[in-house]
Amino acid sequence: MKLGWRLRQTFSIHLGKLTLALALYFFSYNATAKAVGDTPTVKKVYVFEINQSIFPAAWRLTKNALTEANRLGADVVLLKLNTYGGDLASADSIHSALMRARPLTICWITQNAASAGALVAISCDSIYMRSGALIGSASVVNQEGAVMPDKYQSYMRAMMRSTAERQGRDPKIAEGMVTPNNYLPEIADSNKVIALTAEEALRYNYCDGIVETVEAALAHAGIEPYELFHHHEDWLDRIIAFLLNPFVSSLLLLLILGGIYFEFQNPGSIFPIATAAVAAILYFAPLYLEGLAEHWEILLFIAGVILLGVELLILPGFGIAGIAGIGLILAGLTLALIRNLTFDFSFTGTEEILLALLRVLLPLGLFFALFLLFGHRISRLRLLRGIVLTDTLQEAVGYLDRPEQLKQLIGKTGVAVTPLRPAGIVELDGEQHDAMVDGAMIEKGQAIRVVNISGNLLVVRKA
Repeated sequence: MKLGWRLRQTFSIHLGKLTLALALYFFSYNATAKAVGDTPTVKKVYVFEINQSIFPAAWRLTKNALTEANRLGADVVLLKLNTYGGDLASADSIHSALMRARPLTICWITQNAASAGALVAISCDSIYMRSGALIGSASVVNQEGAVMPDKYQSYMRAMMRSTAERQGRDPKIAEGMVTPNNYLPEIADSNKVIALTAEEALRYNYCDGIVETVEAALAHAGIEPYELFHHHEDWLDRIIAFLLNPFVSSLLLLLILGGIYFEFQNPGSIFPIATAAVAAILYFAPLYLEGLAEHWEILLFIAGVILLGVELLILPGFGIAGIAGIGLILAGLTLALIRNLTFDFSFTGTEEILLALLRVLLPLGLFFALFLLFGHRISRLRLLRGIVLTDTLQEAVGYLDRPEQLKQLIGKTGVAVTPLRPAGIVELDGEQHDAMVDGAMIEKGQAIRVVNISGNLLVVRKA
């Protein structure tokens, strides 16, 4: 009996200890879990700003910002928006990217969200506005502000309506921002599109709050605690901005024109055409990345260079091919500066076209002025030796002043000292003469025969 009692007593003691240990463990676990649960997670907020017209540059900025936000694992993307609108295609791309974005998207309108900017704003999950800011007036207009035909308006209406419906906003108001619908007669009568102030937008659920700072917008949205990450331009953005500077682009135009000219002066030289090629790449590349230069505009420039080369190197004289080549070169360089959709200049004003033309013609005029004033000095530069012809017109090296003397050389044979494409130097009886080829190009060292004269030039063919 004593043994049984002792066993029961020992068992009871150990059971009590075990129960106490388990109770302490569960109490400690729950306290720790509660403490962890009470500690809010710090949210990552990525901030970027569109303070420009909605064109391809703004779309590239948005795309880069969203990519970086995803890389950082941001919980919230906050867009600071101030724009009067822009290109519908670019706005559509930004709208689609914001609608598909993984993080919560907040738009803070600091001043204006007009036209295409209204579409960008309502694409975000939340909209906040600074007092005095405006949203609306989303009609599709050209550069002069004239309303475009209904085929443009109908697509914009549908896009605004569907976006508003998806984000829980009144689609009739969104539609009225594009074309008058008399939906809010106290805001816009039957002849006006809807544009809302911050207070009006708040009243009609097109604004979630009127705030003056990023911090206030995040506090109103219940985003706290948080860590801010700001978008910064990368090296490519800075290079593009530098190359788009009008002074830099004018300098590149001078290098393009100069390189083409000196190459045709002495065909086969590497330095001039390489300089022109590099300058052309630096001229067109940033315009292409900004969405200004299209493939066909670059091809116009290349076709112009080819036609000019055919005229100068193959065809005698200067005719249709040369004129067409110069025209295409100028057209390619100018159109690359202008926003257009394959010769549709509806969204481009006359002033913008004239300015682009001036930016091309001024460097062209400057090039010819420099050549006329300093051409003889340029040709003597050590850098250009072997690139341009520097011989003087002296009779000792075979240059004759009178055509009558040159006629005596008709029928004689000699050798090409330089390639004739079509102009170059030939040697007859130990003397050198300027010559141009009549027919196919002649390579250096090939035998030639004089068939005619043209001014002070011998006209030659392969012997």
